[in-house]
Amino acid sequence: MPTYTYTLREIQAMLGISRGIASRLIAAGIVTPARGPRREFLFTFRDVVMLRTAHSLRAANIPGRRILRALARLKTSQGSEQPLSGVRIVAVGNEVVVREGNRQWHVESGQQLMDFNAQAGSTASATVAPLQRQAPTDSAAGWFRAACDLESASPAEAEAVYRQAIAADPDYLDAYLNLGCMLCDAKRYADAVDLYRNALARLPDEALVHFNLAVAQEDDGRRQEALASYERCIALQPDFADAHFNAARLHQELGDTRRAIRHFNRYRKLQPRA
Repeated sequence: MPTYTYTLREIQAMLGISRGIASRLIAAGIVTPARGPRREFLFTFRDVVMLRTAHSLRAANIPGRRILRALARLKTSQGSEQPLSGVRIVAVGNEVVVREGNRQWHVESGQQLMDFNAQAGSTASATVAPLQRQAPTDSAAGWFRAACDLESASPAEAEAVYRQAIAADPDYLDAYLNLGCMLCDAKRYADAVDLYRNALARLPDEALVHFNLAVAQEDDGRRQEALASYERCIALQPDFADAHFNAARLHQELGDTRRAIRHFNRYRKLQPRA
């Protein structure tokens, strides 16, 4: 039976991982946290390994969608309970490769690879190390990495740098997600709502943005608006379990028992079986 020990804040403090990465892995079902007594997410040690791996690959400039595909395949191949301590996931060029003992394979294709120790200089083996502070650059990815580094030490600077990343690339999803979560943490819910609405003007079909918008609206006391955003999230991604859970809770609070039961039932069906 897995032990759910770590909160997201604790994982961020340990690893410096961005909330955007964590949210996308949860939405994709790659990590499946439990709910704590105050509705906070609680993660297993295996989840921590997955989150750190995703963070490291993102720092090595592996595209987010490729990271999700690779880790989903890795989870399937390894099994949900098998420990990952003997597995090392690295970026080789623009590909995700697993080293497990003497075996090396390409995650997405499953293809066995020849020994590439001789090419270690070209392998991003540092991807398993914590993200190092980097100076901002003119690229959105450079600004984004710098903002991630600044979050703990200087939130105000991090906000400015995230906004610079968005200015450099108005379609940069992770920058919107991280900055929005920062604004919510600072109880600047109206600012977060405005940010997510700007994101949706560019990325109208991103279910996770609709979900985060709903959370910000709910925290700001806009329950009807939040409910509409949860419903839009579900329309785009019907298996988004947490959107069903939150929609059910809001329907219940607003007195619509029938819709609350429907969403609660859907939420339960989407939960992984023990």
